[in-house]
Amino acid sequence: MSGPIRIANCSGFYGDGLAAAREMVEGGPIDVLTGDWLAELTMLVLAKNLLRDNGTGYARTFVTQMEQVMGQCLDRGIKVVSNAGGLTPDRCAEAVAAVAAKLGLDPVIGYVEGDNLLPRLAELRAAGADLANLDTGEPLGDRPVLTANAYLGGWGIAEALARGADIVITGRVTDAALALGPAAWHHGWQRGDWDALAGAVVAGHVIECGAQATGGNFAFFTEVPGLEHPGFPIAEVAADGSSVITKHPGHGGMVSADTVTAQLLYEIGGPAYLNPDVTARFDSIALAADGQDRVRITGVRGDSPPATAKVALNYQGGWRSTLTLYLTGLDIEEKAALVERALWAGIPGGRDAFEAAEVSLLRTDKPDPATNAEAMAQLRITVKHPDERAVGRAFSARVTELALASYPGMFGDGLVSGARAYGVYWPTTIPAECVAQEVVIGAERTVVPPTLPPQPPVVAEVPAAEVAPSSAGGAPAGQPTVRAPLGRVAGARSGDKGGNANLGVWARTGAGYVWLAGFLTVARLKELLPETAPLPVERYELPNLRAVNFVIAGLLGEGVAASTRLDPQAKSLGEWLRARVVDIPAELLP
Repeated sequence: MSGPIRIANCSGFYGDGLAAAREMVEGGPIDVLTGDWLAELTMLVLAKNLLRDNGTGYARTFVTQMEQVMGQCLDRGIKVVSNAGGLTPDRCAEAVAAVAAKLGLDPVIGYVEGDNLLPRLAELRAAGADLANLDTGEPLGDRPVLTANAYLGGWGIAEALARGADIVITGRVTDAALALGPAAWHHGWQRGDWDALAGAVVAGHVIECGAQATGGNFAFFTEVPGLEHPGFPIAEVAADGSSVITKHPGHGGMVSADTVTAQLLYEIGGPAYLNPDVTARFDSIALAADGQDRVRITGVRGDSPPATAKVALNYQGGWRSTLTLYLTGLDIEEKAALVERALWAGIPGGRDAFEAAEVSLLRTDKPDPATNAEAMAQLRITVKHPDERAVGRAFSARVTELALASYPGMFGDGLVSGARAYGVYWPTTIPAECVAQEVVIGAERTVVPPTLPPQPPVVAEVPAAEVAPSSAGGAPAGQPTVRAPLGRVAGARSGDKGGNANLGVWARTGAGYVWLAGFLTVARLKELLPETAPLPVERYELPNLRAVNFVIAGLLGEGVAASTRLDPQAKSLGEWLRARVVDIPAELLP
């Protein structure tokens, strides 16, 4: 039986720390260096890059990092696996090969294709796929699609490594596939090894976002040492799929059950976490401390994968302009109302002249302000339209005209910034058998078929003790409570899932979870976060993680690129919830 494979992450998004690859290679022994460069928004950014110069549809920072570490990786036998290929993994491979030639090195470079469905959309539609929106059910219709990429699994990566690749570059694979592929190759797993594969998916999910697993963006950040420069995470994946999450000694940050829990709750839905290779049961995960900065993950159960493949489309949504006006001192709401009346009155057709118009009054002002800034509220106005001219100078000029003819103290940002194009994210699915991977090494191409669920599908039985229902919540009658922020006893992490937001909340003790699970219902969440009140909200309990997870449908509109929220990725949603003051049993407070 092979020993654990040490998989180190060096990127959680396009723009992450450029020095991270070198730090992970030089910081201690690793077997595989991985990096996640792709998010739903990134695919749109890369599409715009590709339209501009017809060449760089990939993450160029990855090529820079390869120049820094390629020699050391080859000397030490470290494999490199990255989805930095984006929309053009072949061109990314060419750029890496050029770097290798410059350095006098000769690595075996492989890349994985098959995710790009843009050339096949007509074929898929002819075969009956309506490409309906996964959240709304609306057919795609004739929307002008810019990108269409299926989420591939890890078997193409495993095949490339088995064929001797030193560096494997992919397009749109699932984030967890970057760990599953190397682990499956190293341990010789088969496609039906559901539990082992599920364990690798969980490990990959933990490390995929870089320093978020080692204390970055952590609710209890004051407990994290060296957070000025946290190290990146490592997953030691064993032959049975269990793993240890750790980091290099001497690097900042920390790995604890809480930091791992926080990342496990990031951007998930229900307990069944769907991937193209396996469905990982998050309600079966068991965490345990395994020494300093080491957390062991065991017990993960796996089911067969879904019969459909998820596809991420982006299309050109139109044009928008956003400006912020500052309202200072007294009569804030009256000043905001005046601006709206005057703005719409001066535009032919008024508010209805735009496809969408959103006005938000942000009460950042304080009573009896000690500084000028403390006296200011913000009025954000966003307009959208398919025609750039409608939200360009015609809009900004009307706002500018109000400068000397509106409320006292008027000034603002973005008055002459002009309109900007925005894209819309469109999640959909197609039958899994329509998506095959193709591994390219030199002149050789190898087709890797998708994993299809057996009939009937495998369904893992999670031990009953691990999914025992939570006790009814709230403080027992007569038990003293204290008014305090929820965050004094609970952590949270939130993020975007297309147009939806996910919000995971966990308790730090068993008693805390018993209270939290009963207290934090959907109705209570809507009460504490009024912006969620009109929206559909799904709630899931994960007692094994002492956590509850919410998926808030439609909070982010048409996705990150099109959202008009001040926080379009819902990163701050969890911290808003933790700041709300509630009645907490006194015995739970530290």
